[in-house]
Amino acid sequence: MPLTRSPGLFLLIIYLSTSSSLAAAATPPTGHFSRAVVEVGQPLDYELSYQHDPRQEVVFPDSLANFGTFEYVGRTWLPTRTQQGQSLDRAVYHLRTFSLAARQRLQLPVLVLRGAHDTLRLLPAQAQVQLRRVAPLLAEGTLPALRPDFRQEPLAPAFNYPFWLAGLVGVLGAVGAALGLFGRRWRGRYNLYKRRKNHVYFLAQFARHAERFALSRSAPVVERAVVLWKNYLSSLEETNLNSLTTKELAEYFNNNENVRRALRATDRVVYGNLLSEDAHEVDAAFQRLLTFAEQQYERVSTGV
Repeated sequence: MPLTRSPGLFLLIIYLSTSSSLAAAATPPTGHFSRAVVEVGQPLDYELSYQHDPRQEVVFPDSLANFGTFEYVGRTWLPTRTQQGQSLDRAVYHLRTFSLAARQRLQLPVLVLRGAHDTLRLLPAQAQVQLRRVAPLLAEGTLPALRPDFRQEPLAPAFNYPFWLAGLVGVLGAVGAALGLFGRRWRGRYNLYKRRKNHVYFLAQFARHAERFALSRSAPVVERAVVLWKNYLSSLEETNLNSLTTKELAEYFNNNENVRRALRATDRVVYGNLLSEDAHEVDAAFQRLLTFAEQQYERVSTGV
């Protein structure tokens, strides 16, 4: 077919020949391993370098490249060096292999971007490394000979976190179960002990106030005794009785006769200063208040 009748074919031939000539003219990259012999699982470095025009855009392989029989671990970029109008880019790929092939090869490409729709792929010469076998080759179907070794290897003491964590969970579970089964009983016994202790303290203090009144016949002593009695009943009843008047206190305790008569007698002494006439009645009021406090203590302690 004449070329004058096929201009498209002519342009295609020119483009392919130009691309081929440019690819052939471009300096290929170089790649080599850091050592010639490697063992299974041993770290190994592969260095890829490319010298090019500083105006070219060059792309090196990343972690998604095809590393063949090698496993990608990481990479290190080396700074670009430009001398005498030529730039040198280098990258070191950190690899390791678990393949048992005697000779293993690797060839990573370098891409040169030439416009929006043109990319030149350059390949270095294949680099190869030889695998050093630690275990000897065995014939098919045979097993390696086992050597007994009775030497004891020293081990560093380590804290057994799972064991102690399981023990802690077990202890917490046992404590929780014990609280669930006996917690109410223990709290009841503790409250009973605390209530008994407070009651003994109240009896001692109230008897002391009564004794002081018998010696001094003083109105402030009567007032302090009544305040002590109210405070004790407030803690016993778990309510605030200090702000209640005599009438309100009597109503709170269902108009108890002892409470009503005792508080009236103490009020006459505290607010009316009638000690000369009501001294013996105050002694009786103290006894009524003490008797009522003991009755309330017995009622609360027995839960009646």
